[in-house]
Amino acid sequence: MAYTASLPIREHHQRAIHQLADAYRDDPEFLGLIIGGSVAKGFARDDSDVDFLIIATDESFDRRLAARDLFINRTDLCDYEGGYVDGKIVNLPFLEAVAAKGNEPSRAAFEGAFVAYSRVDGLDELINRIPVYPEAGHEARLRAFYCMAFMGHWLMNEAQRHGNRYAITRAASQLALYAGRLILAHNRRLFPFHKWLPRTLEAVPDKPADMISNFNRLLDEPNTDHAAALFDSIRSFRDWGVTDLEAYTWFMTDVEWSWMSDTTPMEDW
Repeated sequence: MAYTASLPIREHHQRAIHQLADAYRDDPEFLGLIIGGSVAKGFARDDSDVDFLIIATDESFDRRLAARDLFINRTDLCDYEGGYVDGKIVNLPFLEAVAAKGNEPSRAAFEGAFVAYSRVDGLDELINRIPVYPEAGHEARLRAFYCMAFMGHWLMNEAQRHGNRYAITRAASQLALYAGRLILAHNRRLFPFHKWLPRTLEAVPDKPADMISNFNRLLDEPNTDHAAALFDSIRSFRDWGVTDLEAYTWFMTDVEWSWMSDTTPMEDW
């Protein structure tokens, strides 16, 4: 089997990929196999599973969708302790839709992804079009993420003043999330969803020098001092073009009142 991965892959993961491809290559219901996840991104540990997408024919996909049968999880294709393959069943229209209008986490899922086998002409080219940072709306995203970080900082002060443990935890998480998303967007780097946010943030080149330490300290010990340290590091990093009053107003009109305009929830951007 010939495939090209952009990063080195451990031998036992390679064997699992070979076994997985051999298990489905001749099945007429499936047209191609895409390897993703930590193995493709170069983040894998020795015991990591192998994540994949398998492309079903439209007829097979529709049948499986109706039956809510869209997952494959097998341990028998791995020869290492705790190993398994974990996959989602999709079809070509799904991949074309992600390339055309996918959100950032959906696009980021294809970073490093590679085709293990295919009977689809142009599949490699299609996959390469997916993990691309969307330039449309870039400035609006910067503004939104700054405003959300601002509000996370404000909420931490209110939460600690009232001794509200839930709100303290929420404020720390939200401030870390949107400070991180702000810097990712500044670097035009896709948001990889929550699991890989810290690692991706560490890798971007243009960020406050103390951001990672402030990010981790806030999550380790959520309090107003650590929230202020993280927020001040991003506030002073550059002029984001948003006043405090504008941040408060934006939050009211675009978050609290988002239901009025049927807009997409912030965490799905």
